[in-house]
Amino acid sequence: MYDTIIIGAGMSGLAAGIRLAHFGQRVCILERHTTIGGLNSFYRMNGRNYDVGLHAVTNYTPKGTRRGPLSRLLRQLRFTWDEFALAPQLGSSIAFPGVTLHFNNEFELFRSEVHRRFPDQKDNFERLLAELIDYEQLGVSASQQSARETVSRIITDPLLVEMIFCPMLYYGGPRQRDMDFAQFSIMFRAIFLEGLARPFSGVRLILKKLVRKYKELGGELKLRCGVARFGVKEGQVRSVVLDDGAELEARHVLSSAGWRETMRLCNEEAALQSQPPGELSFIESISVLNAEPRLLGCDRTIVFFNDSDVFHYEKPDGLADVRSGVIASPNNYFYDEPLEEGVVRITALANYDRWAALDESAYRLEKLRWYDKTVASAVRFVPDFRSAVIDTDMFTPTTIRRYTGHDNGAVYGAPFKRYDGMTHLENLFVCGTDQGLVGIIGSIISGITIANKYLLK
Repeated sequence: MYDTIIIGAGMSGLAAGIRLAHFGQRVCILERHTTIGGLNSFYRMNGRNYDVGLHAVTNYTPKGTRRGPLSRLLRQLRFTWDEFALAPQLGSSIAFPGVTLHFNNEFELFRSEVHRRFPDQKDNFERLLAELIDYEQLGVSASQQSARETVSRIITDPLLVEMIFCPMLYYGGPRQRDMDFAQFSIMFRAIFLEGLARPFSGVRLILKKLVRKYKELGGELKLRCGVARFGVKEGQVRSVVLDDGAELEARHVLSSAGWRETMRLCNEEAALQSQPPGELSFIESISVLNAEPRLLGCDRTIVFFNDSDVFHYEKPDGLADVRSGVIASPNNYFYDEPLEEGVVRITALANYDRWAALDESAYRLEKLRWYDKTVASAVRFVPDFRSAVIDTDMFTPTTIRRYTGHDNGAVYGAPFKRYDGMTHLENLFVCGTDQGLVGIIGSIISGITIANKYLLK
C-alpha cells in the first residue's frame, strides 16, 4: 500500500513526488514510456542531443530573489539556485508587419517599447498591469473570465491586443483565439514581469536533478508501466490497474496525465462528454547550424512572429499554418561558454487529425515539406540561416500525442482548467497542464501546490 501513486513522470509529477517523499510518504510514480519528462523531454539522434518542448524556462528571477515561483520552487524542493544554473535570455521580440516590440528580463524595456510604439495606449497599458491576477489568487478569484474581453476592454488598439496575445497563446493557450484571464495573467507575469532563462545543458539537467532527488528520498519510479484503469468504489480510487493486469493500492492518486485522460481511466463518460478535448497542436522544426546563430545575425532568444495585423491562433484546416510562429535559439542566452553547435527551432500551429491520417511514407514526405515551409516563413522575420544548416529534425502533433497521451496532441491539454486540482473522487487529484499552470516552472509549482494542499494533510 502506497501513500500516493502519481501518474506520469513529467515535471509536475516528479515535483509532487519529491515534496511527498520529503515528508516520509511512500510514493510511486508510474510512467508509460521509457523516458521521463512527457513533452518536456530530450532524445539523442545522429550523435546529437535534442530538447523537446522546452524553448525557455519562464518565471526567471536572479539569484537571491526571495519572491516569485522560482524561489518558491527552490525552497519547497530543497534545491539551491546554482543547481539549476539558469542563464538569462539575451533578448526577444514580438514581430508583426511594420511593428516590433522588444523585451528582455528587465520589464522596463517592454514597457518603454509599448509606450513608444503605441503612445495613445500608455495609460491603458498601465491599467492592464494593475488588473493582472496574482499567483496566490489563481483558482480563488479566477473563474472562466475571457482574457480577450478583459484585455480588449482596457487596451483599445486592436493591433497591440494581438501582439500581446501572440506570446501568451503560443506559450500557454489551451483553446482557440482566447484563454482564461487567470492564465493570461500568469503567462504575462511569467514572460514579461519575470523573464526567460535556460540551463546550459537544457531540459535534461532539470529532469535529472528532479529524478535524482526523488530517488534519494526513497521514491519509486516505474518506467514502461502504463495504467489501464482505476478501480473505483464508493467515491474513491481503490486500486490502480496496470496494463499487464497488476493492481497497486494507495491512499491517494495524483494524475498528471490530463483531465480527460484521467477521467477515461475512471470510465467517466459523462465527464468526458462535458469537457471537450483541446484542439491546439504544433509542428516544430529543429535546425542544427555550423555556426552560432548570432554570427549569422540571428541574435534574438525568441521571436514571436505573425504576418498580418490579426493573429489567427486556431486549428488549421491543412496540416499546418505558418502565417505565425515562434523562432527560438538555445544559443542566445548569457552562458559562461558557448554551446557546441548552433540551433534554431521554429514552432507553428498544426492539425492533429491531418497528420494522424497519413501513412508512413506520406508522413515522412510531409515532414520534409513542412520543415522547408516553416523555415521559409521564419526567415521573413530573422536573417536567413539556411546555408548554415548541417542537420535537421522535426516533430509533429502525433509525436506530442505519443509522449503526452493528450487527445489531439493538444500541447496545453483541455481548454478549461481545474484550478483547484480536485475531481469527483475524494482521493483523486490532478496536477500539471490541466490544473492550469504551464511551462517548466508552472508545471513544477502545480505538483508542489496540489501535494501541499491535499496530500500532506
